[in-house]
Amino acid sequence: MTAALPLIVHLDADAFFVSVELAQQPQYRGKKVAVGGRERGIIASASYEARACGVYTPMPTARALQVCPDLILLPHVGDYGAVSKKMFDLCETLTPHVQRNSIDEGYLDLSPCGLTTAEEIERTVLGLQRRIWDELQIPVSMGMATNKLVSQIASKLRKPRGFVVVPAGTEAEFLAPLDIGKLPGVGPKTETTLQTHGVWKIRDLFCKTERELETLLGREWPSFLAMARGEDGRPVESEREDAKSYSQQQTFARDVADSAEIERTAKGMIDALMAAIRADGKRVRTMTIKVRYGDFDQASAGRSLPEASDLEQPFYPLVPALLRQAWTRSRPLRLVSVRFSGVEAGGRQLDLFAETDEKRRRLAAVLDRLNHGQAGRVQHGHQITPRRPARD
Repeated sequence: MTAALPLIVHLDADAFFVSVELAQQPQYRGKKVAVGGRERGIIASASYEARACGVYTPMPTARALQVCPDLILLPHVGDYGAVSKKMFDLCETLTPHVQRNSIDEGYLDLSPCGLTTAEEIERTVLGLQRRIWDELQIPVSMGMATNKLVSQIASKLRKPRGFVVVPAGTEAEFLAPLDIGKLPGVGPKTETTLQTHGVWKIRDLFCKTERELETLLGREWPSFLAMARGEDGRPVESEREDAKSYSQQQTFARDVADSAEIERTAKGMIDALMAAIRADGKRVRTMTIKVRYGDFDQASAGRSLPEASDLEQPFYPLVPALLRQAWTRSRPLRLVSVRFSGVEAGGRQLDLFAETDEKRRRLAAVLDRLNHGQAGRVQHGHQITPRRPARD
């Protein structure tokens, strides 16, 4: 009985980064708002009011302020990861089958919920949509269908706060009048090519011969035709893959030539990333530092430890050497980033310094607790910018 019900839900948070900030600053709701760096950066997220004025992601901030002079620009302040976790945790109170695709979207399989009618399913999902808003002040759009493909397309049709249900058996009928660019895998270039050959809507694919489809779409044309019919057998995969890397970057308001400041910035990133690595119960082996110049040329250098660690101290000494290796041009830097890879499960420590490392780990745990929810409350010495001596 349940096989004929739209039990797959695609959840897509609306303007997620902006929504997180507005949850803390509701006085800006309904205004032209964007999240991004003011002087040197790009727009990470824009409210729908700002999008109506031509602001989009990833538009350079300077350009966004030109097309929308009254744009309210908010810095990255909210704890996006924590809000995302709470959002999906709420989903898991409804069903254990939740696939977290990214920080702001994922799938739910309602098969285990014992829902027996389409009306009951809709009422339940609408209740989840309201609960996410009531508890987190995050608006989300939802699409419901019999499979992942159709539910994903449905969730994006009526944003923000959309709610679209595609009844079982109507998948092809639902997709037919939509623009061909709505199909996954049809990017702007492919869409233009298809349009020049008369394929403007999804239904237009069925007017082409197999030879024409192969010419336009290559050997994958049968999969495109299957998608156009609304066919998709992929299951909702609730098992989350472990992080393969951890990274952070800093774009400077003005290009920086002071190597001491660059080194302090990189070590500050190590501190922040190691706290996240410890929280995940992981250790990392390899650190890579990337630098970017004002003309957007960039270079990187990396090095691995003999054994993985979840402590800052083994990586600090690598910073000066990696910066010298990557920063080869006598030019100031626009950006610096730190990335950790070679992720392993916790449980091992560097044998040579086992006792010392365990003391450092206990101290790090105390600092992590003190800084929880307010990063930077307790700082390492290298994070403090030295005062310049007063002039006579």
